Parts: sequence; C-alpha cells; structure tokens
Amino acid sequence: MLLTRRSTTPQASASSSLVNSLARGITRAIPTMDRRSFLRRSGLGVGAGIAAGQLTLVKKAEAASSARAAADGSGKVEVKRTVCGHCSVGCAIDAVVENGVWVRQEPVFDSPINLGAHCAKGAAVREHGHGEYRLRTPMKLVDGKYQRISWDQAYEEIAAKMLELRKESGPDSLFFVGSSKHNNEQAYLLRKWVSFWGTNNTDHQARICHSTTVAGVANTWGYGAMTNSYNDMQNARAALYIGSNAAEAHPVSMLHMLHAKENGCKMIVVDPRFTRTAAKADDYVRIRSGTDIPFLFGVMHHIFKNGWEDKKYIEDRVYGMDKVREEALNFWTPEKVQEACGVDEATVLKVAKTMAENRPSTIVWCMGQTQHTIGNAIVRASCLLQLVLGNVGKSGGGTNIFRGHDNVQGATDVGPNPDSLPGYYGLAEGSWKHFAKAWGVDYEWIKKQYASPAMMTKSGMTVSRWIDGVLEKNELIDQDSNLRGMFFWGHAPNSQTRGLEMKKAMDKLDLLVVIDPFPSATAAMAAMPGKAEDLNPKRAVYLLPTTTQFETSGSCTASNRSIQWREKVIEPLWESRTDHMIMTQLAEKLGFGKELVKNYKMVQGKGGMEPETESILREINSCVWTIGYTGQSPERLKAHMRNMNVFDVKTLKAKGGIDKETGYSFDGDYFGLPWPCYGTPAMKHPGSPNLYDTSKHVMDGGGNFRANFGVEREGVSLLAADGSHSVGADITTGYPEFDHILLKKLGWWGELTEAEQKAAEGKNWKTDSSGGIIRVAMKNHGCHPFGNAKARAIVWNFPDPIPKHREPLFSNRPDMIAKYPTHDDKKAFWRLPTLYKTVQEKNKDIGKSFPLIMTSGRLVEYEGGGEETRSNPWLAELQQDMFVEINPKAANDRGIRNGEYVWVKTPPMAAVPEFKGLRVKALVTERVGADTVFLPFHFSGRWGGMDMAPFYPAGAMPIVRGEAINTATTYGYDSVTMMQETKTTLCQIERDAA
Repeated sequence: MLLTRRSTTPQASASSSLVNSLARGITRAIPTMDRRSFLRRSGLGVGAGIAAGQLTLVKKAEAASSARAAADGSGKVEVKRTVCGHCSVGCAIDAVVENGVWVRQEPVFDSPINLGAHCAKGAAVREHGHGEYRLRTPMKLVDGKYQRISWDQAYEEIAAKMLELRKESGPDSLFFVGSSKHNNEQAYLLRKWVSFWGTNNTDHQARICHSTTVAGVANTWGYGAMTNSYNDMQNARAALYIGSNAAEAHPVSMLHMLHAKENGCKMIVVDPRFTRTAAKADDYVRIRSGTDIPFLFGVMHHIFKNGWEDKKYIEDRVYGMDKVREEALNFWTPEKVQEACGVDEATVLKVAKTMAENRPSTIVWCMGQTQHTIGNAIVRASCLLQLVLGNVGKSGGGTNIFRGHDNVQGATDVGPNPDSLPGYYGLAEGSWKHFAKAWGVDYEWIKKQYASPAMMTKSGMTVSRWIDGVLEKNELIDQDSNLRGMFFWGHAPNSQTRGLEMKKAMDKLDLLVVIDPFPSATAAMAAMPGKAEDLNPKRAVYLLPTTTQFETSGSCTASNRSIQWREKVIEPLWESRTDHMIMTQLAEKLGFGKELVKNYKMVQGKGGMEPETESILREINSCVWTIGYTGQSPERLKAHMRNMNVFDVKTLKAKGGIDKETGYSFDGDYFGLPWPCYGTPAMKHPGSPNLYDTSKHVMDGGGNFRANFGVEREGVSLLAADGSHSVGADITTGYPEFDHILLKKLGWWGELTEAEQKAAEGKNWKTDSSGGIIRVAMKNHGCHPFGNAKARAIVWNFPDPIPKHREPLFSNRPDMIAKYPTHDDKKAFWRLPTLYKTVQEKNKDIGKSFPLIMTSGRLVEYEGGGEETRSNPWLAELQQDMFVEINPKAANDRGIRNGEYVWVKTPPMAAVPEFKGLRVKALVTERVGADTVFLPFHFSGRWGGMDMAPFYPAGAMPIVRGEAINTATTYGYDSVTMMQETKTTLCQIERDAA
C-alpha cells in the first residue's frame, strides 16, 4: 500500500487550533446547542461553526438514527464510553456504534483527565477496532507458511504439547508473557491461570519499562507508583522532566503542564536529546546518557550547600538523609558532576535554585531513567531530590512517573509478575494461602501443580531474560529445565533487547504461541528462516486471534492510579475471542477449568462461555487489600464514567453529584477512585489522589509513608516523628502496620463485629478478608492501616544503599569505567547468571570501534512495538520511515547527507557477520549531540536490510515496516529488577554505498 504525506498550511493549522480552542471552551457551557444557535450566539464564521457542530456528534447521531429507525425499521445508534488503548494518560472516548458498526468517535469533553483532547493515536483508535490488518483466524506454521486452522484444533494441539513438555521437563519449562494491554480483570486472571499451571515464569511489559521505578520507589517510601496525578501538576510551581519526552510519549498530559506554565510554573527538561518536550521548557539541559545520578546529586549538592533543604520535613519523615547529604556535599563536587555528565556548575546551580525557590516542585521521569543497568539507583536519586525538598506528599509536588501502555499500571498491580501474586503480595506461604482462600481452592492443590514447594516460592524468570532461559547452559540455570515453550500474549518482541539472539532462541523452542489481535513481529521472526543448526525440527508455532479492548468490557488503570471502566464497543470481529475466554477454554483442556472460574458468573460470548468481567473485578475487590483495589466496585466505577462532569479538573474531587441510575452520591470521591481505595466498597473510601499527604484525613485520601521496613534500624527508629501524622489521626506519632495484635493492644478489637473478629483473628490488614481491621483503623480512628513511618533515604537491602553512578557495560568512556565500574557478576539471579564486570572489562575499549552512544525513545504517531499503530493507515501515513537522528558534525565526518540511507552497526553484530546492520534513513539534526544518535523503537518488519513481508501471516502485515532498533541493542540488565539497558548501546554509522 502506497501512502503519501499530506502537508498542512500554517493558515490551516492556525484555524484548526482556533476551532479546537473554541470547542474546548464552549462544550461545557452549551453541550447540546445546535449548529445554528451556536453560529448565531457566537458570531463565528461558517468554518468554525462546522467544526463546532461536531461537538454535538453523539446527540445528532442518536437523533438521526431514531428518525431512520422510525421510518424504515432499521437498527439503532448506541454511544459506548471507552478509554484509549495506547499510553497511560487514560483519555476517555465516546464511540458511536450504528447497527453494530463503530462509525465514529469523539473525545469525552467532560473527562477530567483528557479535557476533550486527543493525540494522533487517540484520534485513530476506531481503526484498531475495525482494522483490516488484524489476525482473523487461528493459524499454524507449516513448512514455513501460516495455514488456517480451527479453534478446536489449536486448543487440542497446544494443550497436548504443553502437557507433553510438562511431563518431560516440568511446568517451569514454559514461560508466559502477559500483556499491559489486558484489562485489569484479564491481567489478574492470567496470573491466576499461570499459578494453576504451576509456574512463576510469567511477566509482562512493565519489566522492560518501569520495573526499576516500582522497585526503587516502593523501597523508598512504600508504594511503587506515581504519587500525584497529571491534573495535580497544574498546582506545581516548578517541574523537572528528566528522562521523559511527554510531548510525544504522553501528549495529552502536556495539557496539564501547559496550564501550569500559564500559572507561572517553571519547566526544566533534562535529556541527552532536545525533544518536543524540551521545546516547551524554560530551561533545557543536555546530559550524557546514563549519567542522571551525577546530575541529580549535583543538584542536591547545591541545595545542601545553600541550606535550601526542608530540614523539618527531613527530620520528621526521612531516615538516613545525613549520609546522602555527606555523599552530595563531599563526593559530588561540581567538577566531578561536570566530568561525569557534561553539565557545568552554573547550569546545575540554576536547576537547584529553580526547584528550591518554586515549591511545591515536581519531578517527571520515564524510560530515560529506568532502562539502565543502574535504573533502580537512578530512580532512587530522583526520589531523594524530592525528599530533600520536602515535596513528597504535597499537592503540586511528588514524583509523577508516567507509565507507558494504557493498562501497564494495572497489569503491574494485579497481573502476571514473576516475583509476586496480585497486589505485590509476594510468594511466601502466607500469600499463597491468602489467595487460595480468595480463589476458593485448596492451598495444597495449588502446591501440587508446582515442580516442588521450593519452586512455588521462588521468583520466576523475567521477560527480559527469557532468551537466556532457552540458550544458557542448563547447569547454570536455577530450575530443572531450560525453557522449551513460550507464550507471547499481547507482547511485541521488538520492544526487547538482543534481537539477534532472540531469533536464535525462538528457533530452538518446542512450542511458540502468539495470542494477539496483531500477531506482531513474533510471527514474522518465527517464520523467517534462521540457521539450520538452531532450528528445532519439532517446533510448533501457533497464532491465536484475540480481541482488542474495544471488543470486551473491563477496567484499566491510568498512570495516576485512577481506574476507569470500559464498555464493550463492538462484538468480537472475525474469529477473534476475548483473552479471558481463551484462558478459560485452554484451562479446560489443561485440567483446571473448573478451579479457574468457580467464583465467576459465566456469560455467553462469541465462541463460547466466558467469565463476566464484573465478577473478576469483585474477586479482586475481595482480596487485593495491600494496594487498595478493594473499594472500586464495578458499580462505583461505572457511575464515575457516566458522570465525569462532577469531578474537578485540578483536584479530581467530586463537587456533589448523584448518579441517576443508582442514586449513588459522588460527593467527596476522587475520579476513578485512584488506588489505594481502602476497605470494602460499602466503606466508601474516596480514593487517594496524592499519596502520603498528611494534610488530609485518611478518609479523604490522606496518608503518610508506609511502615514496610521494620520499626528500627541500628538503634534508630524508622517510624515517623511525633506530630507527623495525617489530619485527624488518633495516634499522633509514628506507628507500625495494623494487625490483630496491635488492634487488641490499643483496645480497638471490640469495634469489630463478631464476624469480623473471626475473620481477622491471627491476621494483619493485608490478609483480613473482612476488611474490618482497615475499617476500624481508618474510619473510626483516622489511622492508616499500613502504619506511619519514615521514607528511606538509604535502601540497605539494595546493591547500592545510596545510589551510585556506574558506567554502562558498553561505554565509550574508558576513563569513566575506571572511576565508576559496574557490579560484580551474579550467579543465580532471577534463576539465571547475570554478567556485569565480565562484559564491561571485555569491552572497555570498544568505543574505538563504536564511538556513538545509541539511544531510543518514542514517537507521537506510534505506540510500543508499533505493530498495531503501524497497521493503522491514518497513523502509518504520518511516519513512513525508520530513521536515525545524527548530529551534523557526526554526519559530516561520515559523509552522510540528510535523507540518505545509512547502516547502523553495533557490537552484537560481530558475532553474526552475515548481518549487515540496520538500514535506516538519516535525519541530520542538532536535536542530538555529536556523540549521540537516536532511533525510535516502534519499528519492525525489516531485518538487516531485508523486508520480512513474506513471513507475516496473510492479511496481517503492518503497512509500515522498518528495522527494529532492538535487533541491535546490547546485553545489560538492572542489578535489582532485570530491566534491560536500551539507552546507552554503542554504535557506528556508515553511509549506504548503494
């Protein structure tokens, strides 16, 4: 399919901007005004009037349909409210469905999150529901070609192969990659499904985008999530974006930042690349990729030196800051900071002064910080800066951590993680017993599904390392068998590093199952011929067509922790089935179907019976107490979606309001009941807009830092100081988390009902299935069930208790390697050996051959691995070529002109001499420095210059195909989470002689 670019004249752009601005302004005031009345009252010209007429799209569509139906008996028009399926902002959409066909859409103007706005991707989501490039039927790879098969044949053969592998090599011989595109109910069900299969070898996209955030933030103050909200950024007086290109990765979030700027907020962007976000900043600071820690400690150096830290806040609410102060003042001098990150003293001082003099100030980060071998430490350095300034737990402050996919937050919270059960409960026996009770199955039965009791409590492998699970020597793996089977359930392989080795691992598998509406690069990579010695002749490859989130209902969690309910927009298309139906039907073939769905109401779906998503959410409500996924009943969430207009666009708080359908009062609720929303739905906790906020009562979303790390460390109390309590708390000092013992000691046990006492006996607030401990602590006494402690400036259980800069494994600065070496190698870490010093020492001089730092990031037009968005003609038209941004000096030195094809080569290619490199177009620009190049990571479909078109299943090939940057990225993993290194690969670039 040939696409041509369309240009927009400046005049047209200005007119469009005017119309959009006017549309936003008038919609709330006159939402149902007809076109003629609007033109008469506004005095606007015809052009603007036409656009404004679209504001009443839904009302007009319904009226027109009613007229037609009355005249000819034809079908009806329905308006279904859903949520965009791309990034984590959570933009609401009204989909107009006529006779079962999704005909058009409009952004929800009452949504407090997107304020009636769309980005390019959001404006094109209808195409994902009716997209012509989707996988339509189950398929099997036969002699290098995909052939159509029936669902029954697919289930029979897949289940038989799984059981065969289980018999030969045990349940841990399979790995299940889940999806951040699953709704909460599907993500939760998949973790339950994998547990009943008997393995912890499961993971999803969060591992390779924000696992270092979750680990670093949770281990600093309690929960591993964004503390505030996009909306609350309007209350900030300064904002530091470091490792975030929100204008392209989270476009609609910028609405809130631009509103903040209108109110005087100072915006700083720190990034190796001058991004579209940097173009909106008051100050832009260019740093060397991977040197966030030197920069952040440099900022703290000046804050401490000038006495700008919040001394009272630190004394009352932070443990160990004295040692951080010493590190910042004595080690990270301005000279060392400039040597490490390339930023001079005056610039660092200006950033420190701006953040200190304009409080509350907030910080935003994304994968620019997280995707490093020291990602956990970089994240904690950002947390430390906010603790030093006293910004955490403050409106307008906090750490605003923008997640990637539409439900990556929710999938992380309740879905398939290798080291925890839903709600981060961990894998200890007590956690398993808690969920066995919630699931209504015997704990001993679950235990028998596992290879051994030890494997039941051992963290599984991570999605970032499944390649090594296949290829590593068996004696070095901490499980009985290498991986032999893989499920890619809504996950793009080109979003993972080491693509050359991944192809080899795919070829060696016995079983590969891809479950996706768009079968992704996995299908093409699996069908593409590899080396004969790598191919397993018995390998079986299957493609199963699942639905998009527009063909089912369920909840999804935005980055700010607000949960929204999606209505089903259309019925499943072609032969696609919902993910939870596929889980149910496969479970039946594998022998645990009844156990999986015993608590759920079953409903008829296209292709068979499936669990009702509301039933799954109610089960989540009954057991995920830890992070407060218990108060958001389906009824409350649906009422919020129907009545978005009652929620304030800055605070997210409802100003009165009654739901007409149920009589439910919203007064005091925060939109989407952002977790934690504690207690049962009947307790009506309003949700928590800003975490750790002591200025509010706990029953108004207030809180404090979590007591999750004990009560004392080396003779020093870890509990908050006297007076550091949330408003209205009966305990006015620090206190540990609540359990049955503490409740009895306080004399509050009698406030539980008899039934609650029976359920709570021997339990803590996280395992009390009645919710009684939470109710008494919060509602009766204003205390937080997770206790009241100090945040940890020193995380003693991490490799670097105080964050240290360590050079990447592949660095073009041998002088920095000598001063800031990496970690020692690890033997059995997440079941696999992990190399650090061995790789770095071997490659310490590799910068001579590969002198350029290769980094990656997002484009506004595409999302994730890009298979879905590159299959959308309206988006594919906008960006048709994979490219590399290269500085004019670096380009001139290599004889490269703008628009020419070039070859990008990296160290892993030395092991595959027949692989020529990545053939991409050069974009010569000063957006990157002379030592850095940038490539987007949304592309796949070309391999070393070759078009992979012949290897896709018929009809399911994306329109735009390009080289995947992660085919070329190097080895490297975070020392805590196994986050992959994507931001500091080294490369060389050559002009394509052809």
